[in-house]
Amino acid sequence: MQKELTNHTSLLGQEEIIQAIKRNDDLVLKHLYQKNYPKVEQYILKNQGSSPQAKDIFQEAFLAMWKNVKLGKFLPKGETALDGYLYTIARNKWTDFLRSSRFKKTVSVEKDIDLERQPSELPEEEENPHMKNTLTAYSRLGVECRSLLNRFYFEKKSLKEISDELGIGAASVRNKKYRCMQKLRELAHQESKDYA
Repeated sequence: MQKELTNHTSLLGQEEIIQAIKRNDDLVLKHLYQKNYPKVEQYILKNQGSSPQAKDIFQEAFLAMWKNVKLGKFLPKGETALDGYLYTIARNKWTDFLRSSRFKKTVSVEKDIDLERQPSELPEEEENPHMKNTLTAYSRLGVECRSLLNRFYFEKKSLKEISDELGIGAASVRNKKYRCMQKLRELAHQESKDYA
């Protein structure tokens, strides 16, 4: 299956891959996920992160890449442009996390906990359903949560900018964002149960 997947997608140029993403082509999405996740995980593990954090960051980055391609916000320049774009999004999200107050508050606690390292690759059959579950869960989020997460993750607006737009305090925006991410994780987890 992996060989068939690689053969199918290796024959495609960047523009064909972009069109396949817009069509939600499972084989292409699965290939992109499997091909790029190990690089992102390795980067995060080398930069104070854990495998679960790498999975979360990569899912957010993959979702952002998928949405930007769908909206026509990404135009490939070269044969590896999409891979580089996805890696850059993930790296920027990790950098943002490291700079966040949430990381600074939790890093001392995490140093005392022996975080179990996961294998760098998920079994092939688990990756695509996991990605699909996340995308499906995202589509099931309420309008308010999708709007807030879009502003923060896709439009790259700060919590201050979002709070000004919504007319509420930055702390409230932070709490809402946290609750929306929790809801997204719950929905994705539910999707994985329904899928199994």
